[in-house]
Amino acid sequence: MTVTLLVSIQQGLIFALLAMGVLISFRILDIADLSVEGSFPLGAFLFARFTSSMGSPGAMVLSFLGGALAGGLTYFLYKKVKIAPILAGILTMTILYTVNLRVGGQSNIPLMTEPTIFQKVTSDLGKLGILLAIAMVIKWILDWFFKTEMGYLLTVTGDNEDLVLQLGENPNKYVCIGLVLSNALAGLSGCLSGQFQGYVDISMGQSMIVTALASLIIGETTLKKLPLKKTTRCILGAIFYRLIYGLALYVGLGPDDLKAVTGILVIVFIAYNNFGQSLSLKGGKHVNHQEAV
Repeated sequence: MTVTLLVSIQQGLIFALLAMGVLISFRILDIADLSVEGSFPLGAFLFARFTSSMGSPGAMVLSFLGGALAGGLTYFLYKKVKIAPILAGILTMTILYTVNLRVGGQSNIPLMTEPTIFQKVTSDLGKLGILLAIAMVIKWILDWFFKTEMGYLLTVTGDNEDLVLQLGENPNKYVCIGLVLSNALAGLSGCLSGQFQGYVDISMGQSMIVTALASLIIGETTLKKLPLKKTTRCILGAIFYRLIYGLALYVGLGPDDLKAVTGILVIVFIAYNNFGQSLSLKGGKHVNHQEAV
């Protein structure tokens, strides 16, 4: 049970990067970007292809940049070709399936003998420390970024593009930055996932958008009353999600059951968030009425 707990936390930290990326596209920009299901494995395949020649740090940077290019493609299809954002993401994801196979040369690549950031780490706690450090650095950078003028205008673009125009800026510029950054984080998350599990596979991007949304929604729902930054909620939500996921495996559910578990989790937390707020508002009105009487 202890091993399952530790592995779940480690995987949660990996998926926290994906959740922070989806936070930018889904929550801040309000764009349903499905291309992360292609950029996630792209980061893993780029790492597997180039880690021998570039070393693990260089290959990780390449994975980040590869994800950024994927986000740039989605932006191009969305804003320049005038394709609906959800379809633009699907088209990018479809194209990346072939790109990933071409990059890797095969559908499954083992990494057991390749240089990774975990190569010299012998303990699970050591791996946990590395992943925690990476997640916290990314969180700190994003928190800093959102306080800058560019980060502020990115946030405003998601709320009111007309206001950005009135400020003399082009909102499309910030849509591009958001999609690029979101997919770059997805690529980095996929790169870490491949290193952690010891192989990359063409199917590893399947349901990643649901995983990211589950992490995002769980973090927002369970921690909404606490004064935490959105990035912190993403990290904790991803860990909570993986703990639930690990518990499902521990009690005997099979791998084929876990997608249903994920879907049910998302439904339950969305329903709790929606109906919980509704009941809270009704209760508040009732109390105010009694006080007025």
